[in-house]
Amino acid sequence: MAVPKRKTSKARRDKRRAHKHMTAPSFAQCPQCHEQRLPHRVCPTCGYYNGRPILEVEEV
Repeated sequence: MAVPKRKTSKARRDKRRAHKHMTAPSFAQCPQCHEQRLPHRVCPTCGYYNGRPILEVEEV
């Protein structure tokens, strides 16, 4: 039976496994302005996070 001569390093092992877990980013709806944003991040449109204003966004 074939047996590896050397231990496979963590970097080589993880490079081989990396492509299996790539997915497109999911989006969440902002409860303030109802725009799409990344989850667990400040909304770039209105500047709110967790119901509180975090960033001052300029009105255009």
